[in-house]
Amino acid sequence: MQPIEFAARDGMMLGGTLFRPQTSNGAAVVIHAASGVRQEYYGKFAAYLSERGFVVLTFDYRGIGRSRPASLRGFEAHMREWATQDAAGALDLLGREVPGMRVLVVGHSFGGQCLGVVPGNERYTALLAVASQSGYWRHWPGAGRAGMWFATHVALPGLSNLLGYFPAQRLGQGEDLPAGVAREWASWCRHPGYIVGALDAAAQYERLRLPVRAVWIADDSYAPFPAVQALLKFYPSSPGEIVEVHPRLVGAAKIGHFGFFRERFRDTLWTSAADWLTEQR
Repeated sequence: MQPIEFAARDGMMLGGTLFRPQTSNGAAVVIHAASGVRQEYYGKFAAYLSERGFVVLTFDYRGIGRSRPASLRGFEAHMREWATQDAAGALDLLGREVPGMRVLVVGHSFGGQCLGVVPGNERYTALLAVASQSGYWRHWPGAGRAGMWFATHVALPGLSNLLGYFPAQRLGQGEDLPAGVAREWASWCRHPGYIVGALDAAAQYERLRLPVRAVWIADDSYAPFPAVQALLKFYPSSPGEIVEVHPRLVGAAKIGHFGFFRERFRDTLWTSAADWLTEQR
């Protein structure tokens, strides 16, 4: 496990960690984090994939974790830059560290949504999208729809404008977000096409051709089934499938939006994920 620093496409320095296996299987995995989640959350899963022979890269988007400035107030960042600059910089790093190696993506939530707008995405050979979804608020059923409407129409833009950043930590929603990230994310969630429609990127997503496995967690209130189905439509030229995970079938009372990456699932969810990734390498 090697802590590293590398440049995004626009030169901004980001913090990352490179996991090198004792015996390589010839493929690399880059883990695209969820919004407001530090790379350390994926560390044990990354180490497990390394045990399975993969070179693995985790990193923090600008404004998060080891890529965060001293203060988020006045820090200019947008969610699209997490893809167009930061994820692209991660690809560049792997190109230098493991040239010619196939690159697979494990994308958590936002991390599985953004591949179409990452420069150099033709290098990706497979996507395992965990708890990943379209964020359009109408995909949520019942009371969840009202909650998503309030979050995306009021809370995210309103608090960001008021405070100069979004105070996610105080709300129990992960790491604080740069104001520009929170506002842009909210605007995507108000668009029926989410990131694809808001960025007019349908042609870019259509050019991607890679296997996509979407892991839907049955008790995940952040990614209801219709939103996961909508995610697969982002990648119309890619063969896609949804794998349903029910907590009781893996001996758990709950998993939710974040539980997949907990070590208690090493012999169940992690093994299944690693087996699929190995088949795609």
